Amino acid sequence: MNTAALQPQDVPEQVGHSDAGTGVPHGATDSAGPASRRIIVGYGFWLFLLSDIIMFSAFFATYAVLSGATDGGPTAAQLFDTRNVALETACLLASSFACGMASVAVSERNQMWTQLTLLATGVLGAAFLALEIKEFASLVARGAGPTRSAFLTAFFTLVGCHGLHITAGLLWLGTMMAQFLAKGFRENIRHRFLCFSLFWHALDIIWIAIFSLVYLNGARA
Repeated sequence: MNTAALQPQDVPEQVGHSDAGTGVPHGATDSAGPASRRIIVGYGFWLFLLSDIIMFSAFFATYAVLSGATDGGPTAAQLFDTRNVALETACLLASSFACGMASVAVSERNQMWTQLTLLATGVLGAAFLALEIKEFASLVARGAGPTRSAFLTAFFTLVGCHGLHITAGLLWLGTMMAQFLAKGFRENIRHRFLCFSLFWHALDIIWIAIFSLVYLNGARA
């Protein structure tokens, strides 16, 4: 009997054969692995922004339904001061522009201009918030608080929620300024700043919708 024919070297090797029942080539390894932290954080932040937009959409729809439910109280045309609101809008738009300039300074790794533009963003955002608080205090003093009518409840909820987001954004902005100053332009810090800038610009867009649909329509009515 010729035993040479049974030697292992003479047996043809099956290239790319699969493990039984798995369909995965034998010896193949999973090279993909888990997603990086940057991808996970970015994905989570976009989910947060989308959920925020959905929430504000619900507030807008509620206001649209209740805008005429004044219960015999003051209407939007009687309460809204378009000059004050225009000043608020100018402050927030200028703040968004300063935030854009901060993005340019960060990309250039310029510490001085990064701090100056972020400071301008914060000062203008704080001015917007101060004007909004002044408006709310004036309405309450005139007997037009959030409990006066369904219209005012919807108004204070929508605009007040935006104001709370501005407050959170200002706290986040202060943290970013401190991190840039203490740790420089590390990659993870720049990614955090990108998330902040997206958040701040999103608030600017939401305010434009509030200015157009709530204040301008209300004053015209």
